[in-house]
Amino acid sequence: MESVTSYFLARAAIIVVSLTVMEAIATISHRYIMHGFGWRWHKSHHTSRPSGIEKNDLYALVFAVIAIALFVAGLRWWPLWWIAIGVTLYGLIYFMVHDVLVHRRWPFRHVPRKGYLKRIYQAHRLHHAVTTKENCVSFAFVMVKPVDKLLRELKTNRQASLKADSPKRERPQHKNHHR
Repeated sequence: MESVTSYFLARAAIIVVSLTVMEAIATISHRYIMHGFGWRWHKSHHTSRPSGIEKNDLYALVFAVIAIALFVAGLRWWPLWWIAIGVTLYGLIYFMVHDVLVHRRWPFRHVPRKGYLKRIYQAHRLHHAVTTKENCVSFAFVMVKPVDKLLRELKTNRQASLKADSPKRERPQHKNHHR
């Protein structure tokens, strides 16, 4: 029989690991799905929105369905229940910081002036400095890079984009003279 302490520590560890893994999953999903083949949904998030609802909100439903499926599967294998709690907590943190604090989709008008919340806020704003699916920075949400690094990345991405868009200079054609 396991002790009460080990019972709670095991479940708390599963939740913490789930939160950490969710940050990696969210970052990869944001970079390669939302800014890849899923851009049709995510594009609404990078453009002005007249109403409170955007197509991008469908991603929240996808993650909610995954969490619900984990809860259901957790009825058969207990660790999945605690993983589902970690996934759900990540979704709650994401909602509170992303939708409420950064995008002000609820009547909460605080702009963080210092500390880690300011860094998250600025990183996400830099992500939205680009309205296309290419050349964005900061796909992470909680574990964001320092703002000065993101600014350098954004500058590098913009310079590379300008180079790619500039007309190619044609090379003069040289005739090969073979004897």
